[in-house]
Amino acid sequence: MRKIFAVGITGASGVVYGARLTQELLKRDHKVHLIVTEAGWQVFKEELDWNTSDRDAILAEHFEQAGAGELHYHGLREFTAPIASGSYRTDAMVIVPCSMGTLSGIAQGASGNLLERTADVMLKEGKKLVIVPRETPLNAIHLENMLKLSRIGAKIVPAMPGFYQKPETLADIVDFVVGKTLDTLGVPHSLFTRWGE
Repeated sequence: MRKIFAVGITGASGVVYGARLTQELLKRDHKVHLIVTEAGWQVFKEELDWNTSDRDAILAEHFEQAGAGELHYHGLREFTAPIASGSYRTDAMVIVPCSMGTLSGIAQGASGNLLERTADVMLKEGKKLVIVPRETPLNAIHLENMLKLSRIGAKIVPAMPGFYQKPETLADIVDFVVGKTLDTLGVPHSLFTRWGE
C-alpha cells in the first residue's frame, strides 16, 4: 500500500544516505515529499560530485527515475506545501542526514523553514519522526537535543553501520544504515542480511 513520506536532507556529511533512502522509497511505489537544505545541495556537490547548478536535472536523474513512486520537491520557504499542515496525511518523516543545526531547530520548536515545520507537524500530530544524525564527536548540547526529541516521540537512528553482514563495498555500508531506517519506518526491504539469517 502506498504511503506518504517526507524526507529532509541537510548539510551534514552523508547525503548519500538521504539519496539512497529516497530512491528506495520511490522504488517501493511510495509518495515522497523531498526537502533539501542549501547546505545539503552543497554536500551533494562535494561528496557525490553532482552538478547542483541544475537542480531539476538532479531530481530527474537521481530520484524521479528511481521507481514507480511519486516525488514532490519543496523549497525551504515553501510553507504552502501540504506537508506543512497537520491536516495532510503524511505517514512519517525522515531527516537523513540530520545536521546538528537542524536538530537544534527541531528540538526548540523553531519551525524556521519547511523542514523544521514539517518535523514539528509530525511531533504535534503524533506521527513518526525519524532523525538520522551524522556528526562526531557529539557534545552535550547535541546529546541533550537528541534526548529531548526522543522523549517526545522522535526515533533517533544514528548513521552507525553494523559489520556482521560483512560488507564488501561502500554501498553495502550505506545500505545497512538505509535499511535500519526503513525498518524504523516499517517499510519492508532486503538491503542487508539480518543477524542469524
